[in-house]
Amino acid sequence: MPKKRKSRGRHKGDKGKEAMVQCDECGALIPRSKAVKVTKRYAPIDPQLANELRSKGAIIPTYEVTKYLCIRCAIFRGIIKIRPEEERKKKVPLGA
Repeated sequence: MPKKRKSRGRHKGDKGKEAMVQCDECGALIPRSKAVKVTKRYAPIDPQLANELRSKGAIIPTYEVTKYLCIRCAIFRGIIKIRPEEERKKKVPLGA
């Protein structure tokens, strides 16, 4: 069966087997290099209350939440866009 992509859609190259991660949306097991990693800052306090507290000099902690998504969920959530076919196949020179 022919392969669609030279890299088979992964970043690992020729390194052998790698760790699997679970998609945080659908629960699918996917290779770590194929997963889309999304990191967002999260504050546990309501934004309006946080602004008032900040104006009075309070320090409000924010936490980073990291999610791993499979390609299907990342496209569905709008994190990844499907590029036109001509744009996908463009070869970018290494010097540029």
